[in-house]
Amino acid sequence: MVDFHGWSMPINYGSQINEHNSVRENCGMFDVSHMTILDFKGKEVNQFIRKLIANDINKLSEDYEGLYSAMLNDNGFVIDDLIAYKMDFGYRLVVNCATRGEDLKWISSKKGDYRVDMQERDDLSMIAVQGPKSSEVLSECPAPIVKLLESKKRQQGVSGNDMFAAKTGYTGELGFEVILPHDQAINLWQNALDAGAMPVGLAARDTLRLEAGMNLYGFEMDDSISPFECNMSWTVDLNDNDRNFYGKDALLKSRTTRKEFELVGIMLEERAILRQGQKLYFDEDKTLEGVVTSGTYSPTLKKPIGLARIPKKDSKKCFAEVRDKKIFAKIGTPRFVKEGKEIFKERL
Repeated sequence: MVDFHGWSMPINYGSQINEHNSVRENCGMFDVSHMTILDFKGKEVNQFIRKLIANDINKLSEDYEGLYSAMLNDNGFVIDDLIAYKMDFGYRLVVNCATRGEDLKWISSKKGDYRVDMQERDDLSMIAVQGPKSSEVLSECPAPIVKLLESKKRQQGVSGNDMFAAKTGYTGELGFEVILPHDQAINLWQNALDAGAMPVGLAARDTLRLEAGMNLYGFEMDDSISPFECNMSWTVDLNDNDRNFYGKDALLKSRTTRKEFELVGIMLEERAILRQGQKLYFDEDKTLEGVVTSGTYSPTLKKPIGLARIPKKDSKKCFAEVRDKKIFAKIGTPRFVKEGKEIFKERL
């Protein structure tokens, strides 16, 4: 067990590799109750959430549907990444526990201008069930609303009997995230175990999310990084010229005033792992520098992989210097695995 931002969490329950493979091949289960759940309601809740986050919640056409977004500071940098759900009472944001304090401070400082009430739902737990057999596992759990999920698309959800479930996740696999009261969560966990789900700890969660190209706050992004520099430009909706979300003006200005960087995937050509902060170079003179944001060994691909922030250019390869040795890597898409299959495409 380790201290994870104030939560005592398991690095693994047994074998990290087995836990990783269970999600790719069968079904794995994560206790993600450390995530911060915030519910918003009130007469001006729509106006406020549209102002608060960079993506546009008006895209959500039905209750219990969600979208991924960034919440930006006044400089146009990422305070946090989150999922926003349209609820029958208003909206629900699921944000990171690592940034909980700053998130609450920022939101509280902004919502005073709006007729909006916010409630932190520390009475709720959150369980993620992920993998190709996740729907089979959940179908054996006595939760009636799960049956309703079968007809839903990714990012859509259902609610009933104090339970909310959506087809979302952090692994690149078919999966579900279920938010429910603590006592019901214990029952769901045991039922899923009985149905064949394997509990998964933090270590495998990290290799899974990195294979899927999912960002981790403090690694791929932070409050000094623009969403344009961490593969999150698709979460910034600029279609409504009248929607002036927080950080918008600075974000647009940064496009012309900051040196352009991008987040890419790297795949190493030898058995070495590059960790966060490792510098990357593109020529012998080292005139340009990039940096590794996350690195690991991929249990699925059986290769070292990583995410890196590099200057925007057409380089196909890069190298790092480790103990006076050059370690070369291919540059490609910042996603490696989806539903158990390799999707990494190197630059040609």
